[in-house]
Amino acid sequence: MTYPVVGMVGGGQLARMTHEAGIPLGIRFRLLSDTPVESAAQVVGDVVVGDYRDLNTLREFARGCDVITFDHEHVPGDHLRALLEDGIAVRPGPDALRFAQDKGEMRQRLHALGVPCPRHRPVADPADVSAFAAEGEGFPVVLKTVRGGYDGKGVWVVRSESEAADPFRAGVPVLAEEKVDFVRELAANVVRSPHGQAVAYPVVESVQVDGVCDTVIAPAPELPAERAVAAQELALRIAEELGVVGHLAVELFETRDGRVLVNELAMRPHNSGHWTQDGAVTSQFANHLRAVLDLPLGDPRPRARWTVMANVLGGDYPDMYSAYLHCMARDPQLKIHMYGKDVKPGRKVGHVNTCGEDLADVRARARHAADYLRGTITE
Repeated sequence: MTYPVVGMVGGGQLARMTHEAGIPLGIRFRLLSDTPVESAAQVVGDVVVGDYRDLNTLREFARGCDVITFDHEHVPGDHLRALLEDGIAVRPGPDALRFAQDKGEMRQRLHALGVPCPRHRPVADPADVSAFAAEGEGFPVVLKTVRGGYDGKGVWVVRSESEAADPFRAGVPVLAEEKVDFVRELAANVVRSPHGQAVAYPVVESVQVDGVCDTVIAPAPELPAERAVAAQELALRIAEELGVVGHLAVELFETRDGRVLVNELAMRPHNSGHWTQDGAVTSQFANHLRAVLDLPLGDPRPRARWTVMANVLGGDYPDMYSAYLHCMARDPQLKIHMYGKDVKPGRKVGHVNTCGEDLADVRARARHAADYLRGTITE
């Protein structure tokens, strides 16, 4: 029997964990990685080292693959259309992916669909930022580069016209958005297949620290059932309207007056879905693979009442393996997922998942393990 070959563009941890999910199914995996030491390149057998921005490299990589998918959204749309013309399946396709690549296009399309979003518009210079602020509640205002932002990069909170100069120095388009007075950040993760089947995971709370996801709680505590269902339905509608194939993460603001606004979209497995590896019947990675191969999707329901994911960030303590003894002995149910990355301050190098019936206990276990692995606590 011949098993399909999935080509993954990008060698980061998302590719590493997607590859892991395909092993039990016998899925063959081919990787296009920037370097031979990227997270996924360490574990995938068939690795092409090259630049995804070079069309010839991309075409050579795609030859022999049954489908191309991604662990990031940065591949030029024209390149992806060239692959489609070559007869290669690309999932998600460029017509959907552009709404994750370009925040301006995303906002315009979501607005046309009637999706609730923060007030926004493109701005040309610092004076235009001041005009945007005056049109609403005034400063502070959030400025975002239209393309390329990730994990807080390319995002500024400015409190005056003089502070608004930095985003324009790169010479790229800038989007201004109101600074939303939110209670917390949520995420609705869904997966959609080419034939239209779709599943929705429980809505989660995502706790950000310095613009980086720190902790995810599944399901989001004290979220009214009708609001959770509405967020799931919204994410499913966005996936259908945009023609997404694969995993879609819809990052949300829950406001103080009870509204839910769309903040960002990601068309790939996402940090807010890492809890599903150990906390759901079918993980986001397994369902993403099923979707891009047009297989029936798996059950997204949770295995436990609560699952908490805590990211492990690099610090001044590089020898994380030596911390396994303490963490595993202290919590035999703990699940550790490391990415094979060099430890650098603030860098995501892994995550832990904990499950259980008592949320306070589950949170404390996850927090302790992440902090001990990082070296910020020693007992």
